Amino acid sequence: MANFDIRSLPKISLHDHLDGGLRPQSIVEMASEIGLALPADNAKDLRKWFEKSADSGSLVEYLKTFDVTTAVMQTREHLTRVAREFVLDLANDGVIYGEIRWAPEQHLTRGLTLDETVEAVQDGLEEGMELVEQQGGYIRTGQLVTAMRHADRGLEIAELAVRHRNNGVVGFDIAGAEQGFLPSRHKVAFDYLASELFPVTVHAGEADGIESIKDAIVSGRALRLGHGVRIVEDIMFSRTDGETDLVVLGPVAEWVHDRGIVLETSPSSNLQTGAISLLGETMADHPFDILYDLGFKVTVNTDNRLMSGTSLTREMELLVDTFGYGLEDLEIFQINAAEGAFQAIDDREELIEMISEGFNEAGR
Repeated sequence: MANFDIRSLPKISLHDHLDGGLRPQSIVEMASEIGLALPADNAKDLRKWFEKSADSGSLVEYLKTFDVTTAVMQTREHLTRVAREFVLDLANDGVIYGEIRWAPEQHLTRGLTLDETVEAVQDGLEEGMELVEQQGGYIRTGQLVTAMRHADRGLEIAELAVRHRNNGVVGFDIAGAEQGFLPSRHKVAFDYLASELFPVTVHAGEADGIESIKDAIVSGRALRLGHGVRIVEDIMFSRTDGETDLVVLGPVAEWVHDRGIVLETSPSSNLQTGAISLLGETMADHPFDILYDLGFKVTVNTDNRLMSGTSLTREMELLVDTFGYGLEDLEIFQINAAEGAFQAIDDREELIEMISEGFNEAGR
């Protein structure tokens, strides 16, 4: 158990889905407004339903819970509300910079255009940031516009992201069922993004292995890997008498390691979706500690706070309890995230300074 207050520490959130972080009470209220039937009619039971449904060990089953959240995110008013509350919840958890990823193509059933959805979310993010500032806090945000990897709208969504690069959008992502849908499926989109010098993160190494990670780098030109935990499959460990005496990185692992490509790990989610099933089923089996020891650029994230019943504070607490990390380790994870943020270098340096000041104060 940590002997310091993790919640009060300054944090960076790089991998947090907008449709995975709704407040249950808000879902109940918005569903009532549009006449949507829910699996439970009150916030307490609805929260339990999400957590139970998501704890399946399958990414495909896990993703089905989003049918409910996206259903209440189809109007400008609801998108703005969700984004505003999202920012307030991040700030309450000590987050000073958060990148919020979401797929505009999933929010068009009630007549909004792609551009209108991005504008509505940005309105909510800005309202949230203003409220936090009024309350004496600090938080900045960036949108990661996401294309669904099984659909055929990659280029259209990439163009949308670039079109809003001066209106809060800081990067591009692909998400959804990973296995069978390599990033190369959207190569035209990635080529376009590269021509526009627009940053990319790719979900890879969660539900699929090294081939997916390699393609995220080659076809996607990914600067960060969404989860990326299965990079461990490209690492060979030689043991003698129970002790590891040789570690050899395969070509993909070596590339990711040597170039400091950020791994957006989400410990609880990785257990829920079966991302680390080859290693085990407990937090102690998570390769986070191995990757950290080997010098990979690991970061701590929540993925979907509602489905995993978690927060960035809780994820860090789990790692502290499991691997015995101290304040210095947690600071490294946050600096890794700040360095990997899709922000200008001056802004990243400012975030690093805020992190260092906050952690120094906590260590006194």
